[in-house]
Amino acid sequence: MIHRYNDAMSDYNCKLYTAEQVRGIDYAAINELGIAGYELMCRAGKAVVDEAHSHFPFARHWLIMCGPGNNGGDGYVVARLADKAGVRVTVCSLTDPEQLKGDAALAYEDWQAAGGEVCEWPSADDAPFDLALDALLGTGIDREVGGKFRQAIAYLNQLNCPKIAIDIPSGLNADTGSVMGCAVQSHNTVTFVGRKRGMYTADGPDYCGHIAFDDLAVPTEAALKYSSDAGSLLSPDFLTQVLNPRLRNSHKGSFGHVLAVGGIKGMSGAIRLCGEAALRSGAGRVTLATDPAHADLVNLSRPELMVKAIGDNADLQPLLSGDHVLALGPGLGGTDWSGALLKTCLGAQAAMVVDADGLNLLAKYSQENAVLHENWVLTPHPAEAARLLNCKVSEIQQDRVLAAMAIAKRFAACVVLKGCGTVVASPSGEYAICPSGNPGMATAGSGDVLTGIIAALLGQGLSCFDAAKAGVLAHAVAGDLAAEKLGEMALIAGDIINKLPRVWRSVAR
Repeated sequence: MIHRYNDAMSDYNCKLYTAEQVRGIDYAAINELGIAGYELMCRAGKAVVDEAHSHFPFARHWLIMCGPGNNGGDGYVVARLADKAGVRVTVCSLTDPEQLKGDAALAYEDWQAAGGEVCEWPSADDAPFDLALDALLGTGIDREVGGKFRQAIAYLNQLNCPKIAIDIPSGLNADTGSVMGCAVQSHNTVTFVGRKRGMYTADGPDYCGHIAFDDLAVPTEAALKYSSDAGSLLSPDFLTQVLNPRLRNSHKGSFGHVLAVGGIKGMSGAIRLCGEAALRSGAGRVTLATDPAHADLVNLSRPELMVKAIGDNADLQPLLSGDHVLALGPGLGGTDWSGALLKTCLGAQAAMVVDADGLNLLAKYSQENAVLHENWVLTPHPAEAARLLNCKVSEIQQDRVLAAMAIAKRFAACVVLKGCGTVVASPSGEYAICPSGNPGMATAGSGDVLTGIIAALLGQGLSCFDAAKAGVLAHAVAGDLAAEKLGEMALIAGDIINKLPRVWRSVAR
C-alpha cells in the first residue's frame, strides 16, 4: 500500500504536535477562548461520521468500542449521530460508563437519552459488522497495552470489516509512532485539533491508514504557544515555496557544481546514480571523483557527467579549491583510501551532504576527533544513525524524531533520518516529517539518488534545512510516481531518477 498525504489541509506549513501540545491547544480553546469542551466533542463525532459515510457508504451495522475518558466520549457521540442517521449501532464499553466524568459523561448520557444501549466487554453480539470504530484509548497511552484492552484490540484486528480509529489507533504512541505492545490496525483514522507526529513516522502510517484531519474550527490563536516547537508535515506545496523560477539570463555556473566523492572499485553504480540524480535535479555541473579502476567507464551512458580519477587524497585536494557542493559517501567503502578522502573533505569549506559509507566512517572518526563543519547535511538510515549516536537501532526507532534531533545537535548538521516517515531535523531543533514514499524505495541505490538531489538543491542556493526537506520530498514523490507505474516490487533506484523531471515540472512557476 502506498501511503500518501491525505489530510484535508495541504498547505506547506502543516504543523505536527506532540500529544501534550495538542492537549494544551485543546485546553486553550476551552479555557481561554470559551469553546465548550462538549461542543468540540460533538464536532469530532460529526467528523468521524462524515468520514465513515464518505468512505464506507454501504456500512449499515457499526460496532463502536469505547474506553474510559474523552476518547470513549467521542465514541458515544459517534453512536448517537450514526443512530440518528439510520445506522444500526452496537456500542461495547470496556469500562463502566456510569463512572465517566465531564464531557465523556455528557456524551454517554445523551446516547442513553436517545435510546442507545451499551453492552459490556466481551460483547454478546455476534452479528457481523460492516464497520468497526476504535474509541478505546486515545493519545494518552505511554506504556504497553495489557489486560482487557489488549484483548479488545486483538478482537478488533481480527474482525473482517474496515476499521476507523477515532483520533489515533489505540495502542499507537502519538509522539513516536511506536506500537505499545499492540495497536489497532485501522483502515482510516480521523484525528482532531492538531496532527500528532507519531501518526506519520515509524509504525504510524501502517496502523493509521488513510488519515483525515479536522481542526474542529479551533482558532489558530489556541496553538500560538506551541508554534515555535511544532514540526511540519511536508506536502508538495513546499517545493513550490522554496524553488524559485530560473532567470533567462543564466548559465551553468548559476546552478551550482556538485562534486560527488566515492565509488570504490566494484561500487561505481552508487556514485553514478548520485551524479545523475544531481543532474536531473538542476545542478549546472556534476563531477564524479572516483576510483581510477572505473573512472574511464562510469559515465559512458551519461556523458554529461564529468569524471576525475582519484588515486589518493592528493588527487582530490585540487578539486576542493573550487566552488563546489560535496556529495560524500556513495560507494565510498571503508578502506584507507576511503578514510583519507573523508578527512580531506571534512577539511573543506564547501557545503556538503554525507551519506552511506561516509556516515560509517564519520561515526568512527568522531569517536576520537572533534568534527567541526558548517553547512552540511547527514542522511543516515536507522543503522547508520545508531552508529552516529553509539546506540542500538531499536533505540533510534523507538523515537525517530528525538534521534534525528540528537544527531543534528551532536554534529551541528541538518539530519535526514530515512525510513517510514523520513524525519528531517535542524541543529536549532526544527523538524519535519515526509508522509510520501513507499516500501518499493527500500532498494539498493535509493539513498545515493537522495544524496544527489539534496546536493543539487544546495548548489542552487537553498539552505541546508530547506534543501534537505525539498530533497526528501521530491525523492519520495518521484518514488510514488514510479511505484504507480511499475509497482513496488519491481522498483529500482533508476526509476526514481526517471520520475524526477515530472516532479520538478509539476512545481515549476
